[in-house]
Amino acid sequence: MRAVPVFLYHSVSDDPPAWIAPWTVRPAAFRQQLARIVDSGLEVVPLRRLVAAVHGGPALPAKAAVLTFDDGFADFYWTVAPILNDLGLPATLYLTVGAIHPPGGRPTGSLLPPAPMLNWRQVTTLDATGIEIGGHSQTHAQLDVIRGAQVTDEIVTSKHRLEEALGHEVSAFAYPHGYSSPAVRRTVREAGWHSATAVENSFSSADDDPLRISRLMLHHDTPTEVFQHWTEGLGARTAPFNETLYTRYWRTYRRFRAAIGSPVGGPSQS
Repeated sequence: MRAVPVFLYHSVSDDPPAWIAPWTVRPAAFRQQLARIVDSGLEVVPLRRLVAAVHGGPALPAKAAVLTFDDGFADFYWTVAPILNDLGLPATLYLTVGAIHPPGGRPTGSLLPPAPMLNWRQVTTLDATGIEIGGHSQTHAQLDVIRGAQVTDEIVTSKHRLEEALGHEVSAFAYPHGYSSPAVRRTVREAGWHSATAVENSFSSADDDPLRISRLMLHHDTPTEVFQHWTEGLGARTAPFNETLYTRYWRTYRRFRAAIGSPVGGPSQS
């Protein structure tokens, strides 16, 4: 299995809200990281090429990487997209639909704390310029601890809202916080999403699970040497792999805490 780094970013800003600051990369550091990717010989490919390879389609380049961004912060429009355009690099932007600002109105609601977020005009502009738009649920809920109609709203309704706004199918989904379960993944598949990304802090590969694609998450203090190792295919395990006992224990614990009205797990974990 050849390691494929699928990089996960959130905000790229010099002045982020405090709650997202630990997961924010400064623009200067972001440019340096992209330069390291290019200089390492990695070819940044659209997520859809990785998904196609996972489904048995055309092989990836010998050294491939993917860029993804979660939540839908406004700095993607003002900062990230121009840098990507300058370098000719593709990316996928996963949107928390309830956090998007409608024209002249308020967002329909998300669990994310206040932050400057994209509006629908910006989303459609990004889509038209070649950024792949994906879904990141309706409210950024922990999907593996909710049930019934709420799961449908988060996974199915969010897809319909994106497709209605963009006028075409959207096929890429990302689990809020990286959390999923066999039941959640089944709902994602039945809703028509062709792929779904988790976190795992591991490399993906052409043998990865298309509904649990592994990613490497960037933090404000990710060491330069760690990032360099990632570009070299070092420093992390490579998917696919089975869920660990710890993952199953943590899911059970979070479900218990949610059931007693004391949920755990912050909104900014992805």
